[in-house]
Amino acid sequence: MIALLNFRSGVPVYRQIVEQVKAAAAGGILRGGDPLPSVRALAEELRINRNTAAKAYAELEAEGVIETRAGKGCFLKTGSPSPLRRSVRAERLAEAVDSVIVQAHHLQIPPGELTELLAQRLQHFQQQQADRPE
Repeated sequence: MIALLNFRSGVPVYRQIVEQVKAAAAGGILRGGDPLPSVRALAEELRINRNTAAKAYAELEAEGVIETRAGKGCFLKTGSPSPLRRSVRAERLAEAVDSVIVQAHHLQIPPGELTELLAQRLQHFQQQQADRPE
């Protein structure tokens, strides 16, 4: 399920798992209702502490990405809206955008080029979503 963890990135392992599950869901690799590995199986697969895997799943559940069904495991939620307030979602997205802007600044990418790249990536994502078989 999880492709790669980078233990030297400075990003906590549980956050890497959270972001990769979200990316897999957004990219259509995971679909609503798909089961996720158990905490134990995920920890063994990634060779991480079970508490780290449990923390990632707890974060995903708090964000409304997954749901836990008693006795059955964790599943990707089907198209339900995020339980987070709009302001919280906007704040989290703003943090990510700010990070991209800082990185673009360090890479000396002009604002117009960054805007164009963002538009291209958004169009690419929308095309992938449209091409995805239901």
